[in-house]
Amino acid sequence: MGLPVDDAEAPRPYVVEDCRGVLQLLSDGTIVRSSAAPYTVEDRDDGRVEWRDAVYDSARGLGVRMYRPRLREGKGRRLPVLAYFHGGGFCIGSYAWPGVHSCCLRFADELPAVVLSFDYRLAPEHRIPAAHEDAATALLWLRDRLVDDADDGDDVHAWLADSGADPGRLFVSGDSAGGNMAHHMATRFKAEGLSPARISGYVLLIPAFDSKTPTQSELLSAGTAVLSREVAERYSRLALPVGANKDHPMLNPLGPDSPSLEAVGGRMLVVVGSDDMLKDNQVRYVEQMKAVGNDVELVVFAGKEHGFFSRSPWSETGTEVVRAVGRFMHRDAADSHDIN
Repeated sequence: MGLPVDDAEAPRPYVVEDCRGVLQLLSDGTIVRSSAAPYTVEDRDDGRVEWRDAVYDSARGLGVRMYRPRLREGKGRRLPVLAYFHGGGFCIGSYAWPGVHSCCLRFADELPAVVLSFDYRLAPEHRIPAAHEDAATALLWLRDRLVDDADDGDDVHAWLADSGADPGRLFVSGDSAGGNMAHHMATRFKAEGLSPARISGYVLLIPAFDSKTPTQSELLSAGTAVLSREVAERYSRLALPVGANKDHPMLNPLGPDSPSLEAVGGRMLVVVGSDDMLKDNQVRYVEQMKAVGNDVELVVFAGKEHGFFSRSPWSETGTEVVRAVGRFMHRDAADSHDIN
């Protein structure tokens, strides 16, 4: 004899989407997140860099990790400022992940620079363009603390001033999804949009630029790649507005509905891995940026897949990434100016 309907066990929810075990979407709509990173990175935090955490958007609980070299050459020396946004397909990631933390340690120590690594809202709870809105909020928050002692109850302005942070040499950077966000910040703020602070350049590390029509590099990519077609499709389903495709202007800056690249301002460095399935879109982006007169440098790392820097930040290739960023940042150092 069967059990009454009221007493029957309800079907258990099952996983319908899984992002590297860090994010799972269940059949009943429940979202399960883990704070653990999906890959391990050696801990080389040897004390040469000081770091601390702060909050830049208390209403949304969004934080920032700030870094500076422990040994600084005198009170009068100014250091460039690097605002950094992590990757993770707009769905996962944190400034606290060991790979992200290690990248920022290297930047602070070896460039050297004052580095601010920002978290932002993640999909699918907060779909695009929430991440880009948070990036803009983060940069405006940073501007206010670089140029003014904002009356907000924190001591970030004093910490940045003591660090020698130069408001006239701000760089905006990001890896993967963060690189995508850096492009959109270049469209919004250009070089002068954070006045009286000045953005001296944008650094796009392996930017997440996708497209509805598959490119040759996507079609030839291995199913076992760090970013495979299957993984990229999953991120898109979870991150894009419901009903949107991969030509959405926030994901494809070369799409049919995207604004002209003439709207992008400021110097730019784009770093690409030759084995990244997104390589063709990244290279085409650089070519079209140059075609409309933008100042863009391209550096391609042979044999490297998507996310190669944050997954292996202490490798020799990681060293070359830091050097490439340093050359770009210091190229126009003589033209930097102080802001009182």
